Amino acid sequence: MNNFKDMILSPRKLNFFLSFKLPSAFLCGVRALSIDEKRCKVTVRHRWINQNPFNSIFWAVQGMAAELSTGALVMLHIRNSSQPISMLVTSNKASFSKKAKGRVYFVCSEGDKVKQIVKRAIETGEGQTFWMHSIGKDQDGTVVSNFEFEWSIKLRKEPKVISGI
Repeated sequence: MNNFKDMILSPRKLNFFLSFKLPSAFLCGVRALSIDEKRCKVTVRHRWINQNPFNSIFWAVQGMAAELSTGALVMLHIRNSSQPISMLVTSNKASFSKKAKGRVYFVCSEGDKVKQIVKRAIETGEGQTFWMHSIGKDQDGTVVSNFEFEWSIKLRKEPKVISGI
């Protein structure tokens, strides 16, 4: 498996990919729990390696988990399109409402939105930017943080074939 696009996206394969491509998130305990065309759920548990001085999960670790919940949906729909599409986070916003302790779950349920935007990028050939939201809740269901990521996608240009070479 040389290329991520060759993989069927499952939590197990996504976590394996995470261990090689985003090792800091993997070492901090960020793990995908579930993914389908509509929703992605990611978790992280408060541990010594990912804590801040206030004995809760460091905001950046929460951000890695939240970004994965949105980015995995973008990857899934790009892969399903079979088109060469690049993706990039161009901006983000976050708000925190409670200390993140114990296990926190980040859920993004905007897969239908991503599917339509990928389709539009393919039909128009133009880059698309869009915001995706991920909500972090503790094991009691209390919201601890909200993240928003602005994603940019665009069709990659196929390399030109030069005849005679």
